[in-house]
Amino acid sequence: MIYELRIYDINPGKMKVILDRFRDHVIELFNKHNMNITLFWEDLDDSSNRLYYIVEHASMEARNLNYDRFRNDPEWIEVRRLSELDGPLVQKQESIFMKNVPFFKNK
Repeated sequence: MIYELRIYDINPGKMKVILDRFRDHVIELFNKHNMNITLFWEDLDDSSNRLYYIVEHASMEARNLNYDRFRNDPEWIEVRRLSELDGPLVQKQESIFMKNVPFFKNK
């Protein structure tokens, strides 16, 4: 199992829109494409405009295949189009890939 920490820098004034998009569409679409979000955070400092979440993947190959399917899903394409009519929501996205260490039991 690998874990992907995704960090989004959100454009000013777009935090509510992206949170609504995740709540109403993205989490379900990720599940449809075998991507499980296990943890999700908003930065404590509202002025940072950052979101963080962890996605579990069986392998890097599975991750890449699942994201390709997600990005090409007509439902996602339409959700993204509609939610970004007033401009893009994400300014920058970063992914960090992690794996468990043998001596510590993660929750």
